Amino acid sequence: MKIETYKEPKWIAKRNHILKRDKYIDKYLFRYGKFKTADTVHHIFPKEDFPEYQWEDWNLISVSKDTHARLHYRSGNRLTQKGQELLVSTARKNNIDIPYWYLHTEEEGRKFNRYTYE
Repeated sequence: MKIETYKEPKWIAKRNHILKRDKYIDKYLFRYGKFKTADTVHHIFPKEDFPEYQWEDWNLISVSKDTHARLHYRSGNRLTQKGQELLVSTARKNNIDIPYWYLHTEEEGRKFNRYTYE
């Protein structure tokens, strides 16, 4: 089942589970010895590009709204450099090969995604 909206009961339950698992701590900042309260759950492998991982606990991390904004751009949901670094470290940890197309998403102003060429 794909998340169509973040107001779906299944997503709300999953979000609450992840926030509780992470004790409402921004786990991205915590890696760097900083503490901030988390209020958002981030898909490390974006659900639009990797729908097969969207419900996996290992693909979800509790973050603050500020950290979330640093991990991906709001327009187009592309990952920032920090978001890509988190994706790469998570992929290594979980023995997942990242497709070449994903880390090389821009070419002559056109966007590539997994299923279509825009």
